Amino acid sequence: MSEVLDQIKRAVMAMKIDETVRLTRQAVDSRVEVLDILNQALIPSLKSVGEKFRKNEIFLPEVMLSARAFQAGFEILKPRLLAGKYSPRAKVVIGTVQGDVHDIGKNIVSALLEGNGYQVVDLRVNVPAQKFIDAVKNESPQILAMSTLLTTTMPEMEKVIKALEAAGLRDKVKVIIGGAPVTKEFAQKIKADGYGEDAQEGVEVVNHLIESK
Repeated sequence: MSEVLDQIKRAVMAMKIDETVRLTRQAVDSRVEVLDILNQALIPSLKSVGEKFRKNEIFLPEVMLSARAFQAGFEILKPRLLAGKYSPRAKVVIGTVQGDVHDIGKNIVSALLEGNGYQVVDLRVNVPAQKFIDAVKNESPQILAMSTLLTTTMPEMEKVIKALEAAGLRDKVKVIIGGAPVTKEFAQKIKADGYGEDAQEGVEVVNHLIESK
């Protein structure tokens, strides 16, 4: 069993999507526990990728391809996980704010979050404030994560936080923000609960917020 799990781990880290799919199916067909495949192969591989990215040992294209490999393997496991005893650590709603259609950073954060055991609800890009509010109402997440790559759309983040306050939802969800123009000072100014300078730090901030609850 450990051999195929090690192979899955190496395939994700080597950005080999088809091989990750083949090996994950092989593990499932061999009756390896899906939680073992997730916790001993897929999640550790993506954690390693995130750490290498943070240390500048690998770069964005490699992270994206490894994240796709992880997602491909995770999709095979997902129906079995949902039908079994799998319980995510928490739920995260994530999206790029209104006026911005960039999604590379958000997608990497989403993949790393899933790789760390979180359920992710991705609202995708150009998300208006009301859609974030509706998602918090309907999904009851523990974390709301917003991103932007544009300086001009940074005010949308504060708009969402104020809309949460107006809807009486602000104390029900932790808000983290990130993206190239975003700073820790800006996060403090708009009263966000956390800020990630990069994708891996964003995941670590989520981990801290969940563990400190």
